[in-house]
Amino acid sequence: MEAADYEVLSVREQLFHERVRECIISTLLFATLYILCHIALTRFKKPAEFTTVDDEDATVNKIALELCTFTLAVALGAVLLLPFSIISNEVLLSLPRNYYIQWLNGSLIHGLWNLVFLFSNLSLIFLMPFAYFFTESEGFAGSRKGVLGRVYETVVMLMFLTLLVLGMVWVASAIVDNNKASTESLYDFWEYYLCYLYSCISFLGVLLLLVCTPLGLARMFSVTGKLLVKPRLLEDLEEQLHCSAFEEAALTRRICNPTSCWLPLDMELLHRQVLALQTQRVLLEKRRKASAWQRNLGYPLAMLCLLVLTGLSVLIVAIHILELLIDEAAMPRGMQGASLGQVSFSKLGSFGAVVQVVLIFYLMVSSVVGFYSSPLFWGLRPRWHDTAMTQIIGNCVCLLVLSSALPVFSRTLGLTRLDLLGDFGRFNWLGNFYIVFLYNAAFAGLTTLCLVKTFTAAVRAELIRAFGLDRLPLPVSGFPRASRKTQHQ
Repeated sequence: MEAADYEVLSVREQLFHERVRECIISTLLFATLYILCHIALTRFKKPAEFTTVDDEDATVNKIALELCTFTLAVALGAVLLLPFSIISNEVLLSLPRNYYIQWLNGSLIHGLWNLVFLFSNLSLIFLMPFAYFFTESEGFAGSRKGVLGRVYETVVMLMFLTLLVLGMVWVASAIVDNNKASTESLYDFWEYYLCYLYSCISFLGVLLLLVCTPLGLARMFSVTGKLLVKPRLLEDLEEQLHCSAFEEAALTRRICNPTSCWLPLDMELLHRQVLALQTQRVLLEKRRKASAWQRNLGYPLAMLCLLVLTGLSVLIVAIHILELLIDEAAMPRGMQGASLGQVSFSKLGSFGAVVQVVLIFYLMVSSVVGFYSSPLFWGLRPRWHDTAMTQIIGNCVCLLVLSSALPVFSRTLGLTRLDLLGDFGRFNWLGNFYIVFLYNAAFAGLTTLCLVKTFTAAVRAELIRAFGLDRLPLPVSGFPRASRKTQHQ
């Protein structure tokens, strides 16, 4: 063999080893996420649905739970996708020739983006509808009962749903972009059809993030205030403990003497209320035993950090709005070449990259808080060891929609300059200036409005409670009237 043949073989062998290494790394990462998601779902599932007398129902629920675990692992991977890419880029810039990070390269990052895109399509379009129809199916009339009969019915229902959705997407695409080229491209199922369908789902996810994130940013202050110990000026733990003990004693008395009441009692509801009061009392006892540092320093620092992160997010979006008006390069677009490790995506270097990662995680947590705080999705909130299987499926679908839209959401708002990799950058609406500009303006306006309204209302309420003005028998000018429950306390 000639030297050129040996060089070709060595190059092919090197590419083969790189592909095997990337597959091993991707498998290990996904297996870790899968295990974490499985542990989380087993904490929320309802045990009665998996230990029923009917083994068929238990088997169906176990299969549906595994599909939900896969979907939730994909959602968690989509959340970590953009921060992992930003950190990897900074590591490659800082240590370009380090032997121990040779596995971290642009090919691996691009492969992870493509895998997340593929698995997101697979979960949203096939796995989650299959899991829902599978749990609701009973088998065709006249057929033999069993898991296989349910599978046949689920597959038929899934085929009808697929035809319905694909037809709707075809009609929508023909209306929006009515030309011969786009119509012919719809016949390419894999390269265009699924990408267009996922583009529509991603656009809905981005709109959902636009509504949930400002609401969650406002709710983060109250949620954090419930988790941390407030200073004595803002909270009276002794009074709360006494009220909780009195309410628990009253409910216990009603449970022990149900015949003394004229109205029928819901014993299950009363037991749940007693358990909730006991849990609340345990938390109040822990907060009362907190140290002076936690009480006087932790709460103000946490509120200050939340205020700084929220204000910084609004500031970055405002700057991005100005960049959109001046420079066309500020528009989100897809990255075609593997340019990772060549230039930093933050003007502040590694420090700016860390700030970007923190802001992305903060906005994702805020969007989840806002999602479960909204009245439309209040019923989907999971409960500890008391979440039905259909509710778990709905939560996994919603979390996947939110998380898969997070890279597009972050790049559209200008939180990072890392362009979208893989098929995430092929969405047509990302190139529309008016959509991107209005989206940035709406996010900045809604976040500022929610923050000002919630923050000022929270400060006003805490000051009223601290000075005891909420217990006044008459309303004071400029202050809200206290409720009857608060007055009796």
